[in-house]
Amino acid sequence: MTPQPPQPPPLPALGGPRASYRERVAEALRAALIAGELRPGAVYSAPALSARFGVSVTPVREALLDLAKEGLVDPVPNKGFRVTAVSGRQLDEYTRVRALIEIPTTVELAATADPAALAALRPVAEEIVTAAAAGDLIAYVEADTRFHLELLALAGNAHLVEVVRDLRGRARLYGLTRLVEEGRLQASAEEHLELLDALLARDEDAVRAVMTRHLGHVRGLWAGP
Repeated sequence: MTPQPPQPPPLPALGGPRASYRERVAEALRAALIAGELRPGAVYSAPALSARFGVSVTPVREALLDLAKEGLVDPVPNKGFRVTAVSGRQLDEYTRVRALIEIPTTVELAATADPAALAALRPVAEEIVTAAAAGDLIAYVEADTRFHLELLALAGNAHLVEVVRDLRGRARLYGLTRLVEEGRLQASAEEHLELLDALLARDEDAVRAVMTRHLGHVRGLWAGP
């Protein structure tokens, strides 16, 4: 008998209009991909995933088609969608480009960002810490993505934000489960609060140090099986 591909853990039920279903499902699927909970090469059907979301098949299939356009999954006739694989070299390249964009941009925000706008990000940073403590990888990735994109948006360059959004969506953090098991995800999560404190203190050197360390942790996740 052919072994069945691993299935993702249950995802939270969704509410709201159908358009919101599609967007929310797409976001959660991206988070599951990034967290490595949807494994490369595995085929997942829209009906199976829709049961985990507690919504109809249609918005799930639409979301999967959106992800296929982004190259994150490939349609498999009469079966579902196969998660595309990403090489270690590609992941390294994504991280390198992110570092080139995010580190200097975030350092500049230490001098230019409105303190009130920075302070408004603290609840999101706390969501990341809470998700890490609970071992909720999908919630962790979603909050982490929201934090970094909203932070970069303070630089006023929408194109830059979209480039980083695309790079993050293509990444795979296969080592997140290992970090949870080893109790190290919490420390990585708390770096978001450390970064906010450095930004509010207008300490450019500290901001650069935190961002460099943070992206270095991301690179260290690639080796996780």
